[in-house]
Amino acid sequence: MQKARTLRLILGDQLDAGHHWFKTNDVNVTYVIAELHQEAHYTTHHIQKICGFFAAMRRFAMALKQANFNVVYLTLDDTSNDKSLPELIQRLCHEYQCDCFEYQRPDEYRLAIQLADMVLMHTRVHCIESEHFFLPFEEISTYFTKNKHITMEHFYRKMRKRFNILMNGDFPEGGKWNFDNENRKKLKKADLTDIPAPLLFDYDIRDIVQRIKKHKIATLGQLQHPFIWPTSRAEAHQLLHYFCRYLLPNFGKFQDTMTANSAHKWSLYHSRLSFALNTKILSPSEVIRSAVAAYKNHPSTISIAQIEGFVRQILGWREYIRAVYWVNMPDYRTYNTLNAKRDLPPQFWTGQTKMRCLQHAITQSLEYAYAHHIQRLMITGNFCLLTGIHPDQVDNWYLGIYIDAIEWVEMPNTRGMTQFADNGIVATKPYAASGNYVNKMSDYCGDCHYNVKEKTTETACPLNSLYWHFMITHRARFATNPRIGMVYRNWDKQDEITKQHTLTRAQYYLDNISSL
Repeated sequence: MQKARTLRLILGDQLDAGHHWFKTNDVNVTYVIAELHQEAHYTTHHIQKICGFFAAMRRFAMALKQANFNVVYLTLDDTSNDKSLPELIQRLCHEYQCDCFEYQRPDEYRLAIQLADMVLMHTRVHCIESEHFFLPFEEISTYFTKNKHITMEHFYRKMRKRFNILMNGDFPEGGKWNFDNENRKKLKKADLTDIPAPLLFDYDIRDIVQRIKKHKIATLGQLQHPFIWPTSRAEAHQLLHYFCRYLLPNFGKFQDTMTANSAHKWSLYHSRLSFALNTKILSPSEVIRSAVAAYKNHPSTISIAQIEGFVRQILGWREYIRAVYWVNMPDYRTYNTLNAKRDLPPQFWTGQTKMRCLQHAITQSLEYAYAHHIQRLMITGNFCLLTGIHPDQVDNWYLGIYIDAIEWVEMPNTRGMTQFADNGIVATKPYAASGNYVNKMSDYCGDCHYNVKEKTTETACPLNSLYWHFMITHRARFATNPRIGMVYRNWDKQDEITKQHTLTRAQYYLDNISSL
């Protein structure tokens, strides 16, 4: 009796060499990795994002072939007549005469539904787990409830205990669960020369670029020559080891800082491992193990505040955001609690703005397909929040421009954390800030066209009046929030003329948003 032939799909964010699929090699199993037109077109992606995914997919396919797995790698040329992923799978199952089709659970809702609704004649379909995250998919609903805020700190502590990470028995290592108060240092002038150069890579992507152009795929941003991001497991491990040795000692301390005055201003002390993690080239468990080992082996240079801040981002925030996404989809993508309606202004596509903070964050994003979390939250995100940009447009921009952006991680961070469009499912208050925050955490304000100390003059920092306009517009919603009440008391103490001039200046900026 002939053994059943199986086709297994590997998506571009499922490049996990540690998955149980690859523990044994079955000659009756064929793996398919495909450059899909639907994935290149569902939003306008940064050119580096498409190149990064395609390069990583190709290198993963090559590694599997070298290990003697049966692998079919399909380029955009090969899939040009396949209108959708299900259509491609139907064609391949017929061509290979497959009795069984298997796929790992997608991390994006749209792909999960697309594959779950797919009908294959005479072919069994099996969905299995990706085995990537700490929290099993089937347990998400035991930790989270739809449309309900779950405090990330409480979830993070449960995860620390469950997986015994940075624990001394039942107590947190260092005596505290969270060292966030020690992770908000601003870089001083003397610190700027000490920032290590980022570790960059060099992979030839010229043929990928040619295919993108050949198939007329719209992109945004600039292409880096050489291609600097890790697209193989070996490169990802190099970046991980580099982070642990050279960047982790100061990561926590400076993780919220921003600067325009360093040769390495775009990378600072950040790991830049998010692309490797989100494509599953690296697993979160091995990243945490490596970082904790570095902390244990070098206690004189890596303090508990540095390692805890890093672990919190992966074991806490990353797992938390993924759970929020899945327990609230598909409704989450429609939430617009603050009724934001304004269009995203043109400077988000060009970086041409007189606001130095915005100019730096956007230009860096266009150049590197990357910005760290505070640039995303408190610069571009804050601007969109204060000016009432429609969350659909904010989502599309973030999803397209960043190399690490996949909907499960992008949407709750954007629609939830930065825009408060989910009515507090992620954040208990809107992360709205005036120019004072930017000035406190960066050196952007020093050479800016606008004056961060002013609110009502023609050269006043737009964030100052826009902040008050936002807070007053939504006063009925936020006035009873205990984390915000003091803001309104401060406003009420100002004289009426100052308040009126502030709101008038804000309205001027909103009416002329494209020229800021």
